[in-house]
Amino acid sequence: MGIYPPSLEKLIAQFSRLPGIGQKSATRMALHVLRSDRDLAEGLARSLVEVKERIRFCSICFNLTDDDPCPICTDDNRANGSVCVVEGPGDQLAIEEAGIFKGRYHVLHGVLSPLDGIGPEDLRIGKLLARIQGEKVREVILATNPTTAGEATASFLARLLLEKAPEIRITRIAMGVPMGGDLKYMDRMTLEHALKSRIPVDP
Repeated sequence: MGIYPPSLEKLIAQFSRLPGIGQKSATRMALHVLRSDRDLAEGLARSLVEVKERIRFCSICFNLTDDDPCPICTDDNRANGSVCVVEGPGDQLAIEEAGIFKGRYHVLHGVLSPLDGIGPEDLRIGKLLARIQGEKVREVILATNPTTAGEATASFLARLLLEKAPEIRITRIAMGVPMGGDLKYMDRMTLEHALKSRIPVDP
């Protein structure tokens, strides 16, 4: 038997199922909800149900959206011929929040991982090829994460795109030493990418 009433124990158990939320954090969250007014609990419950009922994948880029197609895919100003390929919705959001990229996206929803049984057919790679054939795409930017699986996925996509659409420019986001970083604290892979991605310096 728990130290809290059963209904509170259930709420703690539900919060603790969320990624990155341990037992103590889940307990703090549950107690906060309990101490707050009813509006917070009702708003939270409504938001949770609404997310499950309304959020879906965009049928073009496969990002999360309320409306299909999503606002980015229906924005004619974003149809500049550039498609940025990312692993997941969180990566797309990070790039979008930076406010630099003004093209469109394609969300793979994962990376190649043979050990986990994830192959090309499990990602949205076929849909990407169909988009390239159907849209006036001039450049594909590979923006997968700098992990072993992310690099393998980027290499696979680059080879596939060169074979299927050799006229398209294929680029990879630059990786290496971050602004404010210290070389002596960088790992080998970061330094390798920084040296390979070096650019000329204009006098």
